[in-house]
Amino acid sequence: MTELDSKPGLDGVIAAAKQAPGRGLPPVHLWNPAHSGEIDIVIKADGRWVHEGATISRAPLVRLFSTVLRKDPDGYWLVTPVEKMKITVEDAPFIATALDAGADAEGRPALCFTTNVGDEVEAGPDHPIRVEIDPTTDEPRPYLHVRRGLEALISRPVFYELVEMAAERGGTLGVESGGTWFPIGPAEAPVS
Repeated sequence: MTELDSKPGLDGVIAAAKQAPGRGLPPVHLWNPAHSGEIDIVIKADGRWVHEGATISRAPLVRLFSTVLRKDPDGYWLVTPVEKMKITVEDAPFIATALDAGADAEGRPALCFTTNVGDEVEAGPDHPIRVEIDPTTDEPRPYLHVRRGLEALISRPVFYELVEMAAERGGTLGVESGGTWFPIGPAEAPVS
């Protein structure tokens, strides 16, 4: 029996995540463990990770868990080579908390976002920005694709930065990054 086999649930997830090679992301998309279950972890809409009702306050532990997070058609899972544990995500699993506007290697505009778990993501064809309108508040809810179906909600201050740098095209405001233009809203706010 391996060390991972002897550690069920949360302890097993921690042990497996710590064994990821280097500082890169483990290949969770390749792992299909036979054992699965559920664990009382909720990623709240504000980006907090909560286990059994208590906020996980250790940032390195949250980062560790984020590296073994996977989105499947049936939900979100913390995945190791020997087991996968289903968790609850209220909105998006990550929050984009910072934005750096610059240029890419080809001199095109580049928008690089940093998430609450330390991922750095440059918006572009593989990492699109999309904006939904919340049906209950009519407020925009902007998202950035981070990796393999996992998204980050773009925080309100960062979204305001995007709006400030937006340009108009055909009555729509948008931003450009990585050679792609992303619409973020109408050029004029509706009059009520």
